[in-house]
Amino acid sequence: RGTEGTEFKLWQRKTRSVKKNDFDELVVSNNDVVLKNIAEDLRNRLPIEAMFNSEHQAVQKIHQHPLPMIHVDAFLYDDDFVDSLCEEGKMSRSYCTECGSYKTASLEFISHSFSLMELKFLYQHVLPDLTGKVVVDVGSRLGAVLFAGYLYSSAAQLCGVEMNADFCQLQEAMITKYQFIDRIKVVHADICTQASLLQKADVVVMNNVFEYFLDRQEQARAWEFIACNVRKRGSLLVTVPSLKESLSKLQVNVQLSQWVEEMQLNYDAYMEKDVDREALEQIHLYKIL
Repeated sequence: RGTEGTEFKLWQRKTRSVKKNDFDELVVSNNDVVLKNIAEDLRNRLPIEAMFNSEHQAVQKIHQHPLPMIHVDAFLYDDDFVDSLCEEGKMSRSYCTECGSYKTASLEFISHSFSLMELKFLYQHVLPDLTGKVVVDVGSRLGAVLFAGYLYSSAAQLCGVEMNADFCQLQEAMITKYQFIDRIKVVHADICTQASLLQKADVVVMNNVFEYFLDRQEQARAWEFIACNVRKRGSLLVTVPSLKESLSKLQVNVQLSQWVEEMQLNYDAYMEKDVDREALEQIHLYKIL
């Protein structure tokens, strides 16, 4: 009977474990659905290129790129969605190098947002437990980092800083509709006015944040401000692309070796199908020294 009792307890424990795993998977799956619903809401409120006329400098920089480039927001449009838009003739993956000929080349795509895959990788494999922590997204744009942080983490506060009023209004609309107001806040401001916020942040996220929105002098000023204020020892900085790549094009007084230590990431940790490893490898994690 003692053996039977032990086996029954083990069975109960195993059953509870299976149920918990099933519940966890269900929660994650539901969160995916919520995030996709937000993306659909945003698609219905934005032009297909997901850019506003108020983004003068970004639009101009994309047009000045040496090769034809198109902005496709990865949070709003995954590869399957882009394929369907191409089939409908609403978007193209290529351009004609000699008008009227069959000589074509692939368009270069750029996104100012993380995709759902990248967001899940960020919160499930890159960042540690965020219970009680403050996350700041510099240039929060559509709010994807904030919404995913609400759904996939236990961060106490998720704060987006966005200098474009149109995007702030969009984020506020989603925060209200999906009842995220208890943990998400959006600040309409230049990041260089937010020293105290950066100083208390436990995680700072910067995804393609300055290059297309500021001239080089302004970019250098912004990076120096961030390096001066993101100083809490042990706090984390997430960037796309790497700090080295972002700063190499600028004249800045930032000594990386005295400011941060890069943390090695396991890009194979994300086990779901259709993984874009190249996109994941653009994500870099640093610990503040």
